[in-house]
Amino acid sequence: MSVDTKIRPLSGRDWDSIIALERRAYSASGLSEDEAVLRSRGTDHSSCFVLEHRGQFGGYLLALPLPLFRCPDLERCESFEGRSDNIHTHDMVIRDEFRGQGFGSLLLTYLATTAQSRGFRTASLVAVHGTEVLWPRLGYRPHSELTLPAGYGASAVYMSMELKPPSEV
Repeated sequence: MSVDTKIRPLSGRDWDSIIALERRAYSASGLSEDEAVLRSRGTDHSSCFVLEHRGQFGGYLLALPLPLFRCPDLERCESFEGRSDNIHTHDMVIRDEFRGQGFGSLLLTYLATTAQSRGFRTASLVAVHGTEVLWPRLGYRPHSELTLPAGYGASAVYMSMELKPPSEV
């Protein structure tokens, strides 16, 4: 990671930037979440991160411990309590002007390393907008047989991968 780039835990002061970026990324497709619903995804600050580049907000990643094969409903606030050995990446968005510089991969690698050190054994996500073709190269496998909440859209695909224990990385 360059000295100009920093990943840090999400804090309360980040929400205005996160909400604005989430709206720009998803409003046109109908996948944008209500503010209260989105905030309910970021309650575990040990698995939600902000990317800063040259002192500017560059993007975010919201992840939460959820049982494997479960994902949040985009249309309602939910409580995510309890222990899980799966970390679910709910959302990741990089600002347009910072795309194509590897920041998405940097955030995902940071999450995987953090999750592995905390004892998570698997990682999951829901691929939207046809991105399911991108995730296998990072180790994710599709689970097309799963029915997802309607809010994700008909083409959304649940995907997961095993995380290697820190001793095997």
